Amino acid sequence: MRNEDEILAAATRHLNKEPTASMAEIAKAIGISRATLHRHYASREALVHRLGQRACAGWERSQDEAGIVAATASGDPAALDRALRTLLRAFVVDADEYGFALTDHFLNHLPELVEWGERLEAREVAFYTACQRAGVLRADLPPRWVSNVVYGLSIAVRESLRHGDVARRDIDELLISTFLSGAGARPETGGSP
Repeated sequence: MRNEDEILAAATRHLNKEPTASMAEIAKAIGISRATLHRHYASREALVHRLGQRACAGWERSQDEAGIVAATASGDPAALDRALRTLLRAFVVDADEYGFALTDHFLNHLPELVEWGERLEAREVAFYTACQRAGVLRADLPPRWVSNVVYGLSIAVRESLRHGDVARRDIDELLISTFLSGAGARPETGGSP
């Protein structure tokens, strides 16, 4: 029998491909019986709730490993730029690993996960604001808009990988260059436009 982490990882991989899969379909994809899956999780909602917790933990770990809190506090443009690029690369992994959680509407009705997500988003908004103040990102964009753009690009990463539209080896650079070409600081030019 598989341990919980193996079950959750396999369930996530299947839900990333088939977001509306039933418990029977998930169990079959994992390679366990439906009864075994139900012993671990009484319902699909219970499974998805646990997967949502796992996705939030991954999101928080990505923020922590990128060092966004320290970079925000420092205000140093080089530290902020490094943290931003590290965070975006981590989001590629997160979108690939926990992608279904980005748009699963059930998760938006679980107070624990909503609060966790709001707290993590607030950390990012503060980080994007610091990036704007330091000249790493455009200062003329609302910071929450920047956060929403990153979220939207994470969905694009998930869908591109899910459908095989983009090679996995190319997606990091595509995400970073797409984001920075729209939200990155623009070089100042002299004279009239």
